[in-house]
Amino acid sequence: MSTAHLIHGFLGVGKTTFARELEVELGAVRFSEDEWMVELYGHDPPVELFAAHSRSVRRVMERQWIRCLALALDVVLDFGFWRRDERDGIRSQLASLGSHCTLYRLTCPEAQSWRRIEARNSSLGDSLLITRNTFEVLRGRFEPLADDEERVEIRSRPTDDP
Repeated sequence: MSTAHLIHGFLGVGKTTFARELEVELGAVRFSEDEWMVELYGHDPPVELFAAHSRSVRRVMERQWIRCLALALDVVLDFGFWRRDERDGIRSQLASLGSHCTLYRLTCPEAQSWRRIEARNSSLGDSLLITRNTFEVLRGRFEPLADDEERVEIRSRPTDDP
């Protein structure tokens, strides 16, 4: 039976780095929303279009990762899973597909995550630009995992900094 590996965490905690490592370790197919957003809409899509762009990207990726699971391939979903309702919804969807689910929580001190973002902003590659204001605004939208949400804890190490 296939497994979806869900990567949860705030900005700059190392989600994509971990997802890339997990992809190789498991021989899974990785889906990273930020990479698709950059490819389709650039490093700094207009704020008024961002939500619509994100929904479009997620919709396209969903068809692909569901197909992978149907073909008995594990997937790594590097989406952040910031909201409880989103996490509950995907767990329910995966159960209905007959797939397993493993949720990973990545954490690090906020100062460390901001340093990583600053370093990443200087050489964006396949990352979105994150300003300090965006970081602060988005902090208020992040819902940490509840005690009843089963997870694997991944704590970033200071040596993981760029």
